[in-house]
Amino acid sequence: MNKRENVYHPWLFYIIVFIFTWAFWISGIFVSNTNVAMILIFLGLCVPSITAVITVFSSKNKALINDFKRKTFRFYQIKPFTLGFAIIVFGTVIAISILLSTLFGQSLSQFSFVNDFSFSIKGSSALLTILFASIIEEVGWRGYGEDAIAQYCTWFKESIIFGFIWSAWHVPLFFIEGTYHAGLAELGAGFVLNFLISVIPLGFISTWVYVKNNRSMLACIIFHLFVNFFQEKIAMSPQTKCVQTFVLIAVATILVMTNKELFFEKRHIGAFPETFEYN
Repeated sequence: MNKRENVYHPWLFYIIVFIFTWAFWISGIFVSNTNVAMILIFLGLCVPSITAVITVFSSKNKALINDFKRKTFRFYQIKPFTLGFAIIVFGTVIAISILLSTLFGQSLSQFSFVNDFSFSIKGSSALLTILFASIIEEVGWRGYGEDAIAQYCTWFKESIIFGFIWSAWHVPLFFIEGTYHAGLAELGAGFVLNFLISVIPLGFISTWVYVKNNRSMLACIIFHLFVNFFQEKIAMSPQTKCVQTFVLIAVATILVMTNKELFFEKRHIGAFPETFEYN
């Protein structure tokens, strides 16, 4: 492929995603009917993936289309050890966060499972919400959104940019009654800010999982699913999740420092869609 070919259009993609997602979600703020609100939230959640699929398959670029299919279906390109290590690392993040939280008066009883998930949309099935969110978000972000940024910069810079975008994308959810995010808003602005900040280091870890697994969308779906499950099934207090943000920042920093070739190489810039191996 010509190194100068303009394959991705990140500005257009993210403008469309924000306009339509926020249009649905802001409408959901003012809707009193629960069923209608759920539909609006669902539609907003689907916008990145639908935009990615339409953008890729309407491009008529065979390399881009084939790359999307590869990322979706070639599960054998996933590196099980790398993916498993990422899941263990996140579990360790939670364990360390709980232990550190005891220094601030939190209980070790957080090392237990809750009876139900706290993440739900207007009283919908929390487990189904987590499963669906893990899949549908990754189709959009890893199907097009992340590569669209990375075609023009290093993975380090891409992780920063995408982290802020991913964080900002959630903002309207804090104003929709009945969502997990609105529950955080009720606890105070500090917990809202913590959620928005925590998404950024998590974005670095997700980028590492994505690239290390040959830019596999499926690997990110699996990792995202485990992240959501750990976050919601383990009985961490909101205060402990604030501690967790600092632990995530530390882990993301370690990943960057120990994977400099991955985060700072430039040979992929302008050359997508291609697959590079990172050992």
